[in-house]
Amino acid sequence: MRQEVTRAHKGWALDNVTLHNEVMKQMSEDVKSSPAEGIYVYGLYLEGAAWDRRNNRLRESFNKVLYVEMPVVHIFALYNKPIKDPKLYQCPVYKKPKRTYTQLVTALWLQTIKPPEFWILRGVALLCDNK
Repeated sequence: MRQEVTRAHKGWALDNVTLHNEVMKQMSEDVKSSPAEGIYVYGLYLEGAAWDRRNNRLRESFNKVLYVEMPVVHIFALYNKPIKDPKLYQCPVYKKPKRTYTQLVTALWLQTIKPPEFWILRGVALLCDNK
């Protein structure tokens, strides 16, 4: 995606393009068109926490709920904006619940009011498949 965005913008260098993301309020069935730039990702499951759709941020999980379906995530590229907000939680995304380095896909940055260390200790992650 970084390469495609770099090619689409004359004068952009690949080394200066970074990926960013925004969790939208819509679920996959509510999205009717593709974004102007970037991609929409859906079908992710949050493990170890819940998602507050009203305030668009992480929250503590509900009792006896292991997985929560995430709303659509818009992933896009920005030029010369490598610094992420240290208050965001860098959430790993795995293919399956078995969390190994070979199953790691990427990381997404999630809004939270608690410090990122809180979610790290809880082992919060996003999964492409919860089986």
